[in-house]
Amino acid sequence: MPSPVGDLNLLRAFLAVADARSFTAAAERLHIARPQVSLQIRRLENVLGAALFHRTTRTVTLTDAGQRLFEESAPLMQGLEQVLQHAGSRGSGLRGRLRVSAPVEYAVQVMSPVVAEFAVRHPEVSLELVVSDKVQDLVGEGIDVSIRVGWLRNSSARVAKLGEFGQAVLASPEYLARCPRPEAPEDLAHHRWIALTLLPAPLTWPFTNGTKDITVRMAPKLRTDSAVALRALLLNGAGVSVGSLLHLESDIRSGALVRLLPEWTLPKGGVYAVYPPGTAIAPAARAFVELLKGEMLRRA
Repeated sequence: MPSPVGDLNLLRAFLAVADARSFTAAAERLHIARPQVSLQIRRLENVLGAALFHRTTRTVTLTDAGQRLFEESAPLMQGLEQVLQHAGSRGSGLRGRLRVSAPVEYAVQVMSPVVAEFAVRHPEVSLELVVSDKVQDLVGEGIDVSIRVGWLRNSSARVAKLGEFGQAVLASPEYLARCPRPEAPEDLAHHRWIALTLLPAPLTWPFTNGTKDITVRMAPKLRTDSAVALRALLLNGAGVSVGSLLHLESDIRSGALVRLLPEWTLPKGGVYAVYPPGTAIAPAARAFVELLKGEMLRRA
């Protein structure tokens, strides 16, 4: 039976607008003119007999019918594109589109050489690196693989653990010149704590020293949702916090940051490749993750 839509480009245009919440941004993503996107949406609405968007001069939001269509069609379209990409990858190498997301600091410090090397190895793949400390909706935003650092919240997505990293309590020499150096984990509750709100429990930290275990509840004086901003605040003497040794080891070696309570250990964080649920993993995504694993081994 023929599709009532007939042209999958109409559905692609709808998904792009629904994801971006903007006709202009959707046109840029699809590499077509904005009026063409508007025409395709009108054609799709006429075929379906329902309005898919509420439009104002400033906002574009989904109607109830549009929301249902988005939730049901986005995973199917992603699966179809991955099937086509897989079919096209046989014989002459990978090709097609690959969308990878990662936190800001990890993307800059670890993934940049991987992205550059991948682009050289697979010139027929159009790779987009989405850099954000926020957790993305993989299906809604068309992410093929998301690299996440730290701890994962419960999710229906498929996860592969790529590695681990240590953590430490850190402060700058300038801060320690003003404030007494903590002698035990309990002392940290009285310091100017900087909370990284991206973490599941940014104020509660379990410490271990041999057979001793203690959990300290911090009283934050500053909060940030960015690991990059946390590093800058620490370097400028704003307070004390837990930082990733994956990203801050060079600052410790240079003396810009001081590791406190080195005899106490904190839980290790993880680096994960997260794939969207319910679809085949794109060959290009698999190849990218394998290349990233090699870079992580080289740095270990």
